[in-house]
Amino acid sequence: MKTAHAQEGRFQEILERKETELARELRNRDDIAIEKSADQMDEIQYATERDMAIRNVDRDSNLLRNVKAALRRIHDGSFGTCVECESAISPKRLAAVPWAPRCIQCQEVADRNGREGSDPVSETLVKAA
Repeated sequence: MKTAHAQEGRFQEILERKETELARELRNRDDIAIEKSADQMDEIQYATERDMAIRNVDRDSNLLRNVKAALRRIHDGSFGTCVECESAISPKRLAAVPWAPRCIQCQEVADRNGREGSDPVSETLVKAA
C-alpha cells in the first residue's frame, strides 16, 4: 500500500499537469474573436460559436482555480480533507477528481444549493461584503 505522502506526490504531479494544460488552453482565445459577415445566418453561427467558446473559457477558468486550490491544499497539508465537514475525501473520489474540495456528500449538498464548485472561502468573503 502506498504511503499518504507518495499518493500526495502522485496527485501533485497530476494536478500540475492539469494546471499546465488548462493555462495553455486559456491562452488561446481565438474562438472568442468577434467575426462579422454580410450574411445574417453566418452572424448567428459566429455568435453561437463565440458563446460556446466563452462558456468553455469560463469552465476552464473555474477548473484551473480548483486545480490551484488543490495544489495549495497539498502544500498546506489539508489535501484530501473536505473543506466543508473536514472528513476525509474518499480515495476513489480523489482518483477521479483530484481537485475535489469536498467529500461526495458535501458536494451533493453544494450542487443542490447551486454552489457547484464554489470556494467556501470566497463565498464567506462575498457574504461578509
